Amino acid sequence: MVKKNFTRKELSNNISKRIGFSKNFSSVIVDDFFESMIQHLIKFQKIKISSFGTFQIISKKERIGRNPKTNVEAKISSRKIVKFKASSIFKKKIN
Repeated sequence: MVKKNFTRKELSNNISKRIGFSKNFSSVIVDDFFESMIQHLIKFQKIKISSFGTFQIISKKERIGRNPKTNVEAKISSRKIVKFKASSIFKKKIN
């Protein structure tokens, strides 16, 4: 199975074909959508999109990790990550 990423360009091309907007305008829509999501996540820490899922920023604590190839321990610094939980409707559609 070949792994293929779904890119912003493909998304904007799909919007362009389905709605009839120009590719440039569709690209602006996609970029603005993602930028709006990022800004909302930064401000409120959580986004819930009905029938799709929830994005949430969570903090990970500092911990000790191990390089699986060399078995050498290394410190992994504390950081924030984005967690996604799919809605039940979304889960039903993919199953």
